[in-house]
Amino acid sequence: MLRQISPAGETVPVLMPEGYNAQSNDGRDQKEASGRAEHARARVGLRDPQEIKKAVALGDLSENAEYHTAKQRQEYLKARVRQLGKRLADLSLINMNNIPKDKVGLGSTVTIFDSTKNEEMEYKIVMSEESDVTIGKISTTSPIGRALLNKKVGDTAMVVTPGGSREMEILKLATMHDIAEAKLEAEREVE
Repeated sequence: MLRQISPAGETVPVLMPEGYNAQSNDGRDQKEASGRAEHARARVGLRDPQEIKKAVALGDLSENAEYHTAKQRQEYLKARVRQLGKRLADLSLINMNNIPKDKVGLGSTVTIFDSTKNEEMEYKIVMSEESDVTIGKISTTSPIGRALLNKKVGDTAMVVTPGGSREMEILKLATMHDIAEAKLEAEREVE
């Protein structure tokens, strides 16, 4: 799970549900996001106002670092609650039946041959919040992600990146539906 540093200097988790696949995880992504939103709301409503009251009790607010830190933290947590609420709304709108079963789409794992670099690479197509090129996760909105969307095995995609044009041939494709089916079959074999 990715983490980010809040304005108050603490490390907090960033909502990054793996592939947004409600079929393979029984809706845990939405439950997790809902739980995080509720936790953030509770912190904004209970803990942070107490910290602000303590800071106010220390005296002059114009030079009170504790007060300013507590206010920054409260604003950060309010923004985080809004962000989680939006993510919950976005997750509820994703219809898994609209994600292609035989073409590159959200949640797909794609093996490509980049003829410009003369090498094979594997990418997982994810939402922008989850992308991390260093581990092979690319966003649906990135230049490579946009070029690969709706392509099939054997198709070639021309990618215009800041580093120049690249030609990529799709060698292998596992859609989120394929991955979910494989996971279910593996669970059945274990039983």
